[in-house]
Amino acid sequence: MTRAVVLVEGISDRLALEALAARRGRDLDAEGISVIAMGGAHAVGGALRSVEPGVRIAGLCDAGEEDAFRRALEANGVGAAVDRAQLEALGFYVCDADLEDELVRAVGCARVSEIIDAQGETARFQTFQKQPEKRALSLGAQLHGFMWNRKIRYAPLLVQALDLDRVPRPLDGVLGHLW
Repeated sequence: MTRAVVLVEGISDRLALEALAARRGRDLDAEGISVIAMGGAHAVGGALRSVEPGVRIAGLCDAGEEDAFRRALEANGVGAAVDRAQLEALGFYVCDADLEDELVRAVGCARVSEIIDAQGETARFQTFQKQPEKRALSLGAQLHGFMWNRKIRYAPLLVQALDLDRVPRPLDGVLGHLW
């Protein structure tokens, strides 16, 4: 029986939250918590309407989609939120700028580079770095850009590499809201 739902934008967000829950020793299925990848932030209104009455709701979004989430929460009777603190009180957390950015910062550039190497993608990353528009970016921004096109693959790997004392606030917050 589903007792709680976490609405996330996409598959990488779902995989990251599931990996974090497992690392924290939690079994989301056994606890009746479903993480639903909506296929984009603008599907949040329909997703909210599909949740059965009495089921707790939480969510995770990127900074660029914060307003879409706010509007949908208010329009669907979940609550009004004029700032992030109010969003969090409703169980909805915002990643700055997105999940990949949060994870790259939390794991650190050196460790992310090691993960890329372990996946056999160092040469691809170096080619990515050589692109004219990528050369001027910081290493962190380059890693974020590289991860973005591979986020389904790398999100759970980055969560596995996290020091559990450095988990990004939005990831810990959204799960903590339901526990």
